[in-house]
Amino acid sequence: MQPASSMVPPPMAAAPQYQQQWMPQQPQQAQPAYQVPPPQQSGYYYQQPPPQGGAPPPQQQQQSQCTASAAQPTSADEIRTLWIGDLQFWMDEQYLYNCFAQTGEVVSAKVIRNKQTQQSEGYGFIEFNSHAAAERNLQAYNGTLMPNIEQNFRLNWASLGSGEKRSDNGPEYTIFVGDLAADVTDYMLQETFRANYSSVKGAKIVTDRATGHTKGYGFVRFGDESEQLRAMTEMNGKFCSTRPMRIGPAANKKSAGGQMQG
Repeated sequence: MQPASSMVPPPMAAAPQYQQQWMPQQPQQAQPAYQVPPPQQSGYYYQQPPPQGGAPPPQQQQQSQCTASAAQPTSADEIRTLWIGDLQFWMDEQYLYNCFAQTGEVVSAKVIRNKQTQQSEGYGFIEFNSHAAAERNLQAYNGTLMPNIEQNFRLNWASLGSGEKRSDNGPEYTIFVGDLAADVTDYMLQETFRANYSSVKGAKIVTDRATGHTKGYGFVRFGDESEQLRAMTEMNGKFCSTRPMRIGPAANKKSAGGQMQG
């Protein structure tokens, strides 16, 4: 008699309790796709998820290298981070990461925010798994349309866009470039001049902050004053994309400061 009664399983009443406790938790997992992560938790980085068959230790090493390489690349061949500008206030790390995720080459994304307000400063950095990958994505995406908005990608190498090392490179001499076509990007303008002048340090297209559209002019920075002067005469009227450029001197605070120091 006793063995028969011991065969009756008692825990069947506990199953509904487990289901009732579990079911309400499921709707809480659905969150907006591009919700801004809290600064204390995210560190302003959106890291690449671990690969399905990969081991986590190399991924952790890659994360530590990411921060160092993005801040202080030792040479041009080692730079694997791109600068991205003209970001809207709602564009967070996950949005930037997802823009390039289909390539399978992005490691992390970072949006630079104001330390007091935590609001986006309008630019950020995207690191890729190699210098070659960063260059491929720069060529493929720069000037193309961004997802979910009528605005073009504005990309550049992190060493040129961040401006952290410009003071170490000596004086700069800048020219104004006007009458630019709508499809001209920073990189395109830079390479147009760099093909003829080796001292070109970078170029910047001025855009409307509200729309992200180009205002039709920009600036090119030189490290050599003689090349700057030559470019103003030699490149005036030359084509960049589909329109001839109108070139003139650019008066800026940096050049004035450089002259005072010299």
